[in-house]
Amino acid sequence: MKMMKTALATAIVSSLFMGVTAHADGHEISDNELRIGYLADMSGTYRDLAGPNGEEALKMAIEDFGGKVKGKNITVMSADDRNSPDVASSTVREWIESDKVDMIQGLVASSVSIASTKVMNGTDTMGLVNGSAASSITNEHCTPNHIHWTYDTYPLANGTASAVVAEGGKSWFMVTADYAFGHALESDVTRVVESNGGEIVGGVRHPLSTDDFSSYMLQAQSSGADVVGLANAGGDTVNSIITAGEFGLAQAGQTVAALLLFLTDVHALGAETAQGIQLTTGWYWDKDKDARAWADRFYDRTGARPSMVHAGIYSSTMHYLKGVEATGSDKASDVRAWMADNEINDMFAKGGYVREDGRMVHDMYLAEVKTPAESENEWDLYKIVRTIPGDEAFRPLSQSKCSLVK
Repeated sequence: MKMMKTALATAIVSSLFMGVTAHADGHEISDNELRIGYLADMSGTYRDLAGPNGEEALKMAIEDFGGKVKGKNITVMSADDRNSPDVASSTVREWIESDKVDMIQGLVASSVSIASTKVMNGTDTMGLVNGSAASSITNEHCTPNHIHWTYDTYPLANGTASAVVAEGGKSWFMVTADYAFGHALESDVTRVVESNGGEIVGGVRHPLSTDDFSSYMLQAQSSGADVVGLANAGGDTVNSIITAGEFGLAQAGQTVAALLLFLTDVHALGAETAQGIQLTTGWYWDKDKDARAWADRFYDRTGARPSMVHAGIYSSTMHYLKGVEATGSDKASDVRAWMADNEINDMFAKGGYVREDGRMVHDMYLAEVKTPAESENEWDLYKIVRTIPGDEAFRPLSQSKCSLVK
């Protein structure tokens, strides 16, 4: 009887110990499946910079990882956010509550990302922001549920605006997209211009997806500013540059500074129109052999070279999947902790790391669009002028308003 009691006690202690060990190893993958939602502008102004090809980059990462994680299937669902915060937040809420989505990828318009991450905050869903630019996403709008991966407005201003001011562009007129991203970029540019001895002499704000920039360019022209700064993106930037060319701003001695210009935008403009424009980018497909090798596979699949957003989607998805594999969990807090504890060394970044505010810190690049004579093919568009080390590029934590920063 005494032996039976001893054996029973041993069994109880062993089961308790096993339970504690299992808990310490992390939570299991919920619903026996990892579910990923891809949310982006699939048909509007920002379609080319992320859009359907961003979903292809996501699927490439899943396939390269092996199609499963910890033996569990990975499923992908996607939605067009139509650049609407209301559409985005309702989609994210439905995905979390009804579809039990574990991770949301893409997230392009900054207003969409801010609305979406507010819904994710406090849930077990992780958000990986790749298309958005507003630096506030990991500043006043930070949450423990999302990471901002590819770029933001702080290094765009540090790179492009500081370079233009250094070349003599002291007075600026801003043409700004009238929502969170444009406001953030305008604010960061103002900071850089004024700290370098320049001034903002005027500006206008325009709605997202504006077709006619004539009145805005007339105001920019009449301002007499050295520089016309474009704090917009995608189709709006392309239309702005074309209109600036039609009004002869460059011929009149004004510099047009495209503060956020994607490879897809430059390709749409062509080297003849875009030549000489300086820009800051988080990645370029031809920057090194690892980038080229991945970009070649992407090209074979899509018929286009990847933007920095496409590359960021692939990179962040791979790092996330490694985190799920390592922790055995799809719980946002478990995976984010692993992602922050492990460096990123892949085709996108070398020595990248995730800070406590959710900012993924990596090198940025000041690039210049090649002339038609320098360009060997339709996608051979950039020459890298200089590398901006990650710790210099992004907002220092000492200036952070993020509640997660101690």
